[in-house]
Amino acid sequence: MKKLLHFLKLAWSVSPAYLLLLTGQSVCNAAKTIFNTILPMFLVNELIGARDVKQLALYSGLIILNNVGMTFLSNTFIRFTSVGEEKTGHGMLKLMSEKIMNLEYSYLENPTYLDLKERAVFALQNQSAITGMIRMITDVFSQGLTLLGLLTILVTLGPVLIVVLVIGIFLILWIYSKISKEMTDLMQEVIPINRRFGYYLNLACNKEAQKDIRLYDMEEMITDRIVEYANDTCDYFEKTQIDMGKATGKMAAVSEGVAAISYGYVGIRTLTTTFGPILSLGELTMYVSAAIHFSTMITGFGEAIINLMQFMEFLNPYMEFMALPEETKQSGKEPFTGEVETVEFKNVTFTYPNAEKPVLKNITFSIHKGDKISIVGLNGAGKSTLVKLLCRMYQADSGEILINGRNIYDYEYVSYMKTISAVFQDYRLFNFTIAENVSCQQKDGDRDEIHRLIYEVGLQDKVEELKDGIDSRFGKEYDEDGIEMSGGQGQKIAIARALYKKASMVILDEPASALDPIAEAEIYEKFNSLVEDKTAIYISHRMSSSVFCDRILIIDGGTVADFDTHENLMKKTESLYYKLFMSQAENYKLEPSAS
Repeated sequence: MKKLLHFLKLAWSVSPAYLLLLTGQSVCNAAKTIFNTILPMFLVNELIGARDVKQLALYSGLIILNNVGMTFLSNTFIRFTSVGEEKTGHGMLKLMSEKIMNLEYSYLENPTYLDLKERAVFALQNQSAITGMIRMITDVFSQGLTLLGLLTILVTLGPVLIVVLVIGIFLILWIYSKISKEMTDLMQEVIPINRRFGYYLNLACNKEAQKDIRLYDMEEMITDRIVEYANDTCDYFEKTQIDMGKATGKMAAVSEGVAAISYGYVGIRTLTTTFGPILSLGELTMYVSAAIHFSTMITGFGEAIINLMQFMEFLNPYMEFMALPEETKQSGKEPFTGEVETVEFKNVTFTYPNAEKPVLKNITFSIHKGDKISIVGLNGAGKSTLVKLLCRMYQADSGEILINGRNIYDYEYVSYMKTISAVFQDYRLFNFTIAENVSCQQKDGDRDEIHRLIYEVGLQDKVEELKDGIDSRFGKEYDEDGIEMSGGQGQKIAIARALYKKASMVILDEPASALDPIAEAEIYEKFNSLVEDKTAIYISHRMSSSVFCDRILIIDGGTVADFDTHENLMKKTESLYYKLFMSQAENYKLEPSAS
């Protein structure tokens, strides 16, 4: 019930009008059935009684008005709710998108929560869980309201029928509880299979995978996996439908039994005074109609409850994901103003979630305004982790990181992030225009500044060749005139984006690792000239970024091994830096051509 209320709260935050419309639709449907059960009693009694024309016209008019009016209202609600359903579904997806963008970054690198995210997305996109859930809630509410009205009518017949109805409802709830547990267990088993099916289906449609699929003749293997998991899923759903059919049959048997007893009881009450006063023909009509509707509704109500529980299971990953804490909740209150004057790590130790050993241990060093620092180390030494800590993607286990003498978590999150700009190894260019990729703004980007940066990073000639210039859109998924750029050109766009931000501290975290050493060196040198007097941090496996830096921080085994200039480090012939530099220098020597 808590999960259901949480879901309704989320749906209400997206579209309260939609939920109100659904409520109105449910009330109309229930009212139509109940009035159609009650009003004919007055018409029949009048027909066999006084036969007053005015009364007959009144009752006939009320019956017609009820059917026409309630049907009109219900159809009107359906018209608006069909639109509202789509908007609410998209709104719930939007909530999840916002959640992902505001989530603590550590969750996005944790396999457990990545798996949770994938299951949540799968439920929304492949199982139509949100729209299905909303429909089932509507059905349960509508049928429950109708049943309550019919039950109110039937219990007026006396205690005998009340006992019969209570026993019938108890049996139906017992059957429902049994099948709901079976459905829950089955859904838990089928969800992993469904996810595998979704993975291979998406893989078959992924354009980036097509080269490998075709080159290595993997079509049959992938198709076989899709068919295998589709068959497994169908087997589970076949069992589900069989079990649901059995449960529905049992509930139908109970409801028909209750209806039969009700008919017999009503018949006895119409013919004799055994259980009370004799019923009129109109009352007989009302109670028989109520029993028929009750029998039909209670079976449908049980099915709706089962389906509701099924969709609730589908949505469990989504609800769990939406409950995760957001990054901005850990912000301080002090606005960051001015520029970065100093950066200081003081005895910083950090361990990744679920890791056994810390990746950084007692890291201590300081940087001053305008310094150009290179961070060097072997794979897994913790270089990029330093940057993630500085960007508040993770929080240190112990120690503290100070900027301008204050702990970075004392600063308000948004203003703090405005002072840092970075180009990461796995940077992304989005299916926006070049201008939007650089400015990260849809309409208000400074076009003169964008043009200047495009020129500064060396892409002016390329952009001038394009029909739409800086308004050219990346990617061909949504625009047949979309453009593609080489790795080096894309990195220059990413660098232009980092510089457009006007942050006082910029970071280059191995964005050129896929390029050859000469191209990488050119990118670092160009970036170094463009950052001017900003504080800059460079991370690279190669030493090309180190030579022109003021100092080089050596990370070895998660600790600071050295922090000195290139010249001084090269004098330490036994140091890690000297060995890395000389090893790479040897590898990049050009062999003399044979004469």
